[in-house]
Amino acid sequence: MKKSFNQSTTRIVSAGFNEIHCFDESDGKNIDQSVVDSFGEEWAKFHEFDDIEIDRLGKMYFDIINDKMVNKNTYAIDIGCGTGRWSKYLLDKVGFMEAVDPSDAIFVADKLIGPANNIRLSKASTDNIPFNDETFDFAMSVGVLHHIPDTQKAMNDCVKKVKTGGYFYVYLYYDLENKGFIFKTILKIVTAMRKLISSLPAIIKKIVCDFIAVSVYMPVILTGRLLINLGLSKMANKLPLNMYQNQPFYIIRNDALDRFGTSLEQRFSRRDVQSMMENAGLTEIIIATTLPYWHAVGKREK
Repeated sequence: MKKSFNQSTTRIVSAGFNEIHCFDESDGKNIDQSVVDSFGEEWAKFHEFDDIEIDRLGKMYFDIINDKMVNKNTYAIDIGCGTGRWSKYLLDKVGFMEAVDPSDAIFVADKLIGPANNIRLSKASTDNIPFNDETFDFAMSVGVLHHIPDTQKAMNDCVKKVKTGGYFYVYLYYDLENKGFIFKTILKIVTAMRKLISSLPAIIKKIVCDFIAVSVYMPVILTGRLLINLGLSKMANKLPLNMYQNQPFYIIRNDALDRFGTSLEQRFSRRDVQSMMENAGLTEIIIATTLPYWHAVGKREK
């Protein structure tokens, strides 16, 4: 099932459990190196996801994936795998997984995934995915493409690697299209803060984001949890950050760094996601109506 690379590696690094196949990134144009470096730093700090947490999050993100799309005959690729938690979630459900990331997070993925005989790890970007077109039965890019300068081109590059009749899954940040003035004003404030915080030195940036997690996130989240315990779930769901009301503090800290520590972040409406997926050659598109927004899957027809 495993296919050969379509180019030569620049080096092969023996990590803790797996070999890391590294590819030339010098010609990559649709990539922001500062963002890549930032995620490498982020995942070096937040990488200790236990199996219970991975399973819980996986069921939330992949609720629109069925056995026809992913099964033991599936040759899959995780593009922008980060810590490898999504690859690990699907590892016992697929035949073979290729995990690819342009940052040093690929070495973190090696530690999280551990010894496994149905996965291969590679260090490469969406500009330079080291496989021929129409290779995979299933490809996914979870929370990655909105951090790439040209999201549509990046999606096109990903979908090209999927066989006709195969599936592509994506998670993209949404633009709060279904929220009111208060939420959108908060987003504008967050965006302004992010531009400043993301430019800070790595150590200071981590401290600031941890402070935000404690002083901003947690009061709102704890208020929501209190409302739920009082039987006021509908009211709790109307609060900002409601997605985190059932998340552990570790995830909240991680997401605060993700939200405020990255210089490039794009957001999309449901219509944008539908249009981009259609432009990439996908049909039978399913865009989930549940959190997190937007996660979607489509079938490649051309």
